Amino acid sequence: QVQLVESGGGLVQAGGSLTLSCVVSGSIFGITRMGWYRQAPGNERELVADITSGGVTKYADSVKGRFTISRTNAKNTVYLQMNSLKPEDTAVYYCNARITTSIMASNREYWGQGTQVTVSS
Repeated sequence: QVQLVESGGGLVQAGGSLTLSCVVSGSIFGITRMGWYRQAPGNERELVADITSGGVTKYADSVKGRFTISRTNAKNTVYLQMNSLKPEDTAVYYCNARITTSIMASNREYWGQGTQVTVSS
């Protein structure tokens, strides 16, 4: 059983900052890519940022220069530091990870339950 548990969401004023965390627990043999997605009401879920096990990062154009993704492999944790937040960043943020649960298992995708981020103007 694998669990992804996010924390750190909340309400913040425009221009403020929040840091999201996601801890992966359970039967884990290896984690490759970890990332954050978001979904605003009426919109499709979109990639915000992701990071490989080697630390290579990718960002959505809308968050470049404002958000920073990082991970601590020893703790199976991924972070999203969000600065200069805008009302349009308001969404449910989901943690995502590609995980192998055993040496015989294939790599598959897992999701957290989501954490709400609300940015007021």
